[in-house]
Amino acid sequence: MSTLDVRMEVMQSLEKEVVGFTEKYLIPVEQIWQPADFLPDSREENFIPKIKELKEAAMELDYDFWIVLIGDMITEEALPTYESWLMNVRGVDQEHGNAWSNWIRQWSAEENRHGDLLNKYLYLSGRVNMREVEISTQYLILDGFDLGLDRDPYRNFVYTSFQELATHISHKRVGELAREKGNHHLEKLCRTIAGDEMRHHLAYREFIKKILEVDASEVLTVFADMMKRKIAMPANLLRQSGQAVGESFQAFADAAQRLGVYTADDYIQILKTLLAHWNIEGLGGLNETAEKSRDYLMALPARLERLSERMKVPTASVRFKWVDPL
Repeated sequence: MSTLDVRMEVMQSLEKEVVGFTEKYLIPVEQIWQPADFLPDSREENFIPKIKELKEAAMELDYDFWIVLIGDMITEEALPTYESWLMNVRGVDQEHGNAWSNWIRQWSAEENRHGDLLNKYLYLSGRVNMREVEISTQYLILDGFDLGLDRDPYRNFVYTSFQELATHISHKRVGELAREKGNHHLEKLCRTIAGDEMRHHLAYREFIKKILEVDASEVLTVFADMMKRKIAMPANLLRQSGQAVGESFQAFADAAQRLGVYTADDYIQILKTLLAHWNIEGLGGLNETAEKSRDYLMALPARLERLSERMKVPTASVRFKWVDPL
């Protein structure tokens, strides 16, 4: 049996479990929060005073904060790319529907609310050049999303396990910074989105845990290969008007690092979390390639920590077209 055939067989064998994951980790539409729950209601008489209050609170937030919040929003708004990417994974039956395609549609429906909420907040804040933000959003969708994962479910679910936790950390930290500035409304908004991202992370890492039970050697080989290439974030092709593909990503990442929103240390901690949860050190019955992959993975956090100590992040903010300086 070929490697691809094994992947398909594993995906098919897990379909019943995915139904349970959908019920455990996703929330029915009628019960989950909606963006309108966090925004002034335009039908009410106090709509304009509420907008004024929101705008006044937004003035207390510094430049790097806005760059990170906007970058996070654009990342969320590129959801059509992520859904189409996951729908193309082997074992996901987009044409006829199966448990995997149902999961992805429901996951996408939950994720869609994040960009909607952040977009509306930014518009109402009065601090953002929305046309430039919209251009960047359109470009991020237009430029596609190719992280070299192919249609391999193992690679894609290792990636989502990592990326969803990174997104949780980013939204949570942005909320904490907003709270420090006294903006409790924005703090609650970001904390709520972060809660969704954590639920999604827990589900994807359980997918991999289940796959490890039946095909551990292949998962470890894939995991090690992905870490050698480094896990890229979904916004890695971020750009502004008049720029080349990906030209804005590093400045966005540097702003997140300066603020402590998402750092090299967070990347290392996510790796450690996954290694521990998946019990990589204690897995048995591995082939020779997988044993070498495990050795590499277990030694990697210490190696990354040494590299992180030498990392230098620019101290000066790069000017973006998205927002004017105060």
